[in-house]
Amino acid sequence: MTTSLTPDTPQPIRGVLAPVVTPFGYDLEVDTRAFVDHCRWLVDAGVGLAVFGTNSEAASLSLSERMSLLDTLIDAGLPARRMMPGTGTSSLKETIELTRHAVSMGAAGVLMLPPYYFKNPSENGLFDYFSRIIDSVSDSRLRIYLYHIPQFTQVPITLPLIERLIKRYPDVVCGAKDSSGDWANTEAMIRSFGAEGFDVFPASEALLARAVELGGAGCISATANMNPHGLADLYSALVLGKPTNTLTAALAIREIFTSVPMIPAMKYVISKVTHADAWSIVRPPLTSLVDEVGLDLMKRLSDVRFVMHGLGLNP
Repeated sequence: MTTSLTPDTPQPIRGVLAPVVTPFGYDLEVDTRAFVDHCRWLVDAGVGLAVFGTNSEAASLSLSERMSLLDTLIDAGLPARRMMPGTGTSSLKETIELTRHAVSMGAAGVLMLPPYYFKNPSENGLFDYFSRIIDSVSDSRLRIYLYHIPQFTQVPITLPLIERLIKRYPDVVCGAKDSSGDWANTEAMIRSFGAEGFDVFPASEALLARAVELGGAGCISATANMNPHGLADLYSALVLGKPTNTLTAALAIREIFTSVPMIPAMKYVISKVTHADAWSIVRPPLTSLVDEVGLDLMKRLSDVRFVMHGLGLNP
């Protein structure tokens, strides 16, 4: 199946996106109000929303929770054209259902993991998996960004697989997030398929400058949750070819967050900045950051003059 462009076709999403952290209450239910507020703050800061990604604890969210939260964001007036919700699961049928729902809500694209329970599936098996999703959704608005994070899934999205998918579905398979951390792989994706309109997003601002120089589409970075203004400014400066001093600061912030368990660390900091203790909660099997580690984290962030503009009292 090949699709064609229509007036309703989403425009390509570019720039910096945040894999949005998901707030929970003490009962481990999603705090929808806090979720909407955080998403609105991110959009206002100039970044897009890659909701239900790894740092969103998406693997700990149910099918109904993901769909309900996406509905809530749209109902709250947040722009679907700035959204790339994660829809990949281990279940073919659930991935189809999530993807169909995201498309119906007008999302600019979906970020799709490969099926990640069975290890080392064949290229033919993966091609069949993605093909069945595309054919089942059967919607000209569908835009898939493949999610390559082999250190978690043990199922790489290889260049030959991308080539086959683009050849069969040139209007649907339109990009990838490369979370491997391997610049050689990111570079190969851009050089191999960028000229065909395949948009590649590395998962770190550390690779953003090199990616943009080659034609990369931006980055989908966990720390966009914490430093959206800085990363949005960095991307704009890189695209316009303007000098910028924001990269050094952005890398210093990222280095601090990556030195501790990242999801609990980000949520701990938001809890302190917003004075909402429940923000520090993560769903098991993750564990919240203990105060000894969290207070040291806050001090180190203060030392590099870290500020979450507009989110509350800053460290």
